Amino acid sequence: MKDNPDVNGITLVSSKKDEKAFLNFPYQLYAGDKNWIPPLYMDQKTLISTKKNPFYNDADIALFLAQSNGKVAGRIAAIHNKKFNEYHDTNVGFFGFFECIDNQSVANLLFKVASDWLKERNLTGVIGPASPGTMDEIGVLIEGYEYEPSILMPYNKTYYDKLISGAGYQKEMDLLAFRVTNDTVALDRIDRAEAIVKRRLPNLKIREVNLKNFDTEVKIIREIFNKAWAKNWGFTPLSKEEFRHLAKDLKTIVDTDIAHVAEIDGKPVGFSIALPDFNQALKHINGKLLPFGIFKLLYYSRKIDRIRTALMGILPEYQGKGIDALLHREAIRNGLEKGYTSSELGWVLENNVEMVRVAERIGGSVEKVYRMYKKEMS
Repeated sequence: MKDNPDVNGITLVSSKKDEKAFLNFPYQLYAGDKNWIPPLYMDQKTLISTKKNPFYNDADIALFLAQSNGKVAGRIAAIHNKKFNEYHDTNVGFFGFFECIDNQSVANLLFKVASDWLKERNLTGVIGPASPGTMDEIGVLIEGYEYEPSILMPYNKTYYDKLISGAGYQKEMDLLAFRVTNDTVALDRIDRAEAIVKRRLPNLKIREVNLKNFDTEVKIIREIFNKAWAKNWGFTPLSKEEFRHLAKDLKTIVDTDIAHVAEIDGKPVGFSIALPDFNQALKHINGKLLPFGIFKLLYYSRKIDRIRTALMGILPEYQGKGIDALLHREAIRNGLEKGYTSSELGWVLENNVEMVRVAERIGGSVEKVYRMYKKEMS
């Protein structure tokens, strides 16, 4: 731990100036870190906007800044996700958007003000990080710092686990990210699995997502997703507004060659959305599209050679039948033909034994581990 700085105190973000400081802090903290990918500033602004982000239709948020020696030294958000508590019959709050210098005193103060805000709302525990919800960026990277994060996945300083644990938080759940490359992918095994699944389900077909019929596809995928994930740790059903908000952002980068729907007798039973890893392009523009970032983004997007399976779901009655493996196969096969050399599968819950086995069977190995934490409040 570095020497304790003079912690001047905590500010509740309540002005445009404070909001700007909150949003700018990570760009300052990670300056010079070769593996941090600066996110688009306008996307970060939307994430915390209670007017633009439909997540806040059922949630409240408070943003805090810590100052040290006249400079921002850390930030945190306290989040009351009402829908999560109703769905899980629990009484917890969340912390998110945590960023901090390597100092336990600053971290402790940030977690205290977040906890106090949640206590005022009669919540009895804290889970995090979720920024802001469990279907946004979640978890703290604890293994795999040497790799760049894939699109929509977090990255953080190596000391964050120490700071969070030092503030009294314990592990709640680990999330795994698997890497499959053109050298490790088990194509023979995938092909054998395809033959077995098609014998069992002769009327199964895998088709590309149809962007020309976007509204219908969004409805299909949302319905499958909410049913498929219903019993998973941390899940909260996504509303029509939330899912459309997510889908609208992803529509501009979806490659239909690696985004598929599984159907049996014409009935949608599963889906997989793999995305080109646009972080490979975003790392060149420092979070800003203007004035020249958009041109750099267009240029470097043509050089993307990685993908990430960001969303997948199989209806409960069709799980365990190999449909997920066939969806992975289709994305990998098509991806290889288009010049993608590797794919990240994740995140996968550490206790989701079936999905862990699928990832391993197709040639994946764990590249990154992310951790969620929890603390009971007295």
